[in-house]
Amino acid sequence: MENLTKETFKTKVFNYETSKEWKFEGAKPAIVDFYADWCGPCKMVAPVLEQISREYEGKLDVYKVDTDREQELAGMFGISSIPTILFIPKDGKPRAAMGAMSKEGFTKCITEILNV
Repeated sequence: MENLTKETFKTKVFNYETSKEWKFEGAKPAIVDFYADWCGPCKMVAPVLEQISREYEGKLDVYKVDTDREQELAGMFGISSIPTILFIPKDGKPRAAMGAMSKEGFTKCITEILNV
């Protein structure tokens, strides 16, 4: 699991400064967790994402974006409530889920949206 800054987000996920159309920069499907340290539901999701990161190692990437530190990035995606989880398939548009999710919920999205 990796914390992304605006700069690393542009190289690993989407360079929104050079492209208006969605173009995923990653080599594998990805999950991006928009969170904040003070957010209770975010703290509930963190260990689930760590577990998923280990279980799906080599099959998908798991990233985290601190919305307090990366406000421009959060604004770019219209993040208004956290946690917001972005599921990004290798091909196709990302899909967002808001609120804390169970491991079963993540597994379902990984299968149905990310095709992993």
